[in-house]
Amino acid sequence: MKITTIGLDIAKNVFHLVGLNRVGKMVLRRRLRRREVVRYFAELPVCTIGMEACAGSNYWGRELERLGHRVRLVPAQHVKPLVRGQKNDFNDALAIAEALTRPEMRFVSIKTVGEQDAQALHRVREGLIGARTALVNRVRGLLAEYGIVRPQGIATLRRELCENADNGLSADFRFLLDSQYQQLCQLDAQIKSLTDRIQIQVRADDDAQRLLSIPGFGPIVTSVWRARIGDGHSFRRGRDAAASLGLVPRQHSTGGKTTLLGITKRGDPYLRCLLIHGARAVVRTAHKKPDPLSQWVTRIKQRRGVHIATVALANKLARIAWAITVNQTHYEPQRAT
Repeated sequence: MKITTIGLDIAKNVFHLVGLNRVGKMVLRRRLRRREVVRYFAELPVCTIGMEACAGSNYWGRELERLGHRVRLVPAQHVKPLVRGQKNDFNDALAIAEALTRPEMRFVSIKTVGEQDAQALHRVREGLIGARTALVNRVRGLLAEYGIVRPQGIATLRRELCENADNGLSADFRFLLDSQYQQLCQLDAQIKSLTDRIQIQVRADDDAQRLLSIPGFGPIVTSVWRARIGDGHSFRRGRDAAASLGLVPRQHSTGGKTTLLGITKRGDPYLRCLLIHGARAVVRTAHKKPDPLSQWVTRIKQRRGVHIATVALANKLARIAWAITVNQTHYEPQRAT
C-alpha cells in the first residue's frame, strides 16, 4: 500500500485527506485536526500532496515542503469538474488527488513569505483607499442635503472641510464635519505610509528595478507584479502570464470556426486593473514618441479605438514584464514589438 498521491482538503480546524497508489486506486481516507497535520505528514513517506489554491494553502504548502513532500496547488475551478457524487470533504479531497494525475493540469506556484507580505501590504492599502472613497462620498452626500454641492475629487472636498468657511451650517454639523476631516487625515497618513513602504521595497529589489524600465510600470504596479508572478517560472511563456491575468481574448469556438470575444477577465483583477491604468497612461502620450511600441499603439488606436488599444498594450506589457522577469534583462525599446 505505497501512497504516491494525496489530495488534502484544508479548512480552519478539520482537514480531510485521500491517498492514491501508483495506479490511481484510493488506499487511504483520513480526517485530521489542525494540530495533527504536521505530525502526521512528518511520519508519512515522501509523496505528492495536492491542495486547492485557497486561503492558507501557501502556508501549508511551505510547511509540507519542509518535510520533504512535493506540494502542488490546484486552482479551484479545475478541481470542481472532477468531484463525483455529493459535495463533501472526502469527495473534494479525492477530486484534488485525481487532478494531480492529469498530465495537462495547471498548478499555482507556492508564494514565499516575502511575496505574501507584499500582497498583504497591497490588500491593506487597497482597503484604506476604499474606506477613504466611502468617507468622501458620504460627506459629499451629507453636504448636498444642506445645499452645498462641490465638484468631484478628494482635493476639492478636503479644502471644503479644512477651510470651514461661513456657509450657514450649524455648530453640530460643523462638529460632525470636523470629525470626518480628522478621519480623512488619518486615512491619508496611513495610505502614504504604506505607499512609502512599497517604494522602499521596490528600490531595494534588483528585479523590481528592471521592471521599472517598462513603460507604464511604476512602483505600485511593479510591487504587485513581483508578489503575484514571482520569478515567472510557473508560466511557460508570456502569453500564459497574460492569460492568468485575464488579458487574452475569450473564446466561443465550435465546428472548426474560431470566435474571439472580449478579454476573459480571469485571474487577479487588482493587477489587471493596474496594468490597464498604466497602459492608458502610455497610450495617452504615444502619438508624441517615435519608438516602435508607441507607433504600434498609435496604429491600433487609429484602427480600433483607444479602449482596445489600451487593453492590447496591457497584454503586451504583461508579456514584456514576464520576459524581463524570467531572463533577468532590462527593457529594450527596439525589441518591444
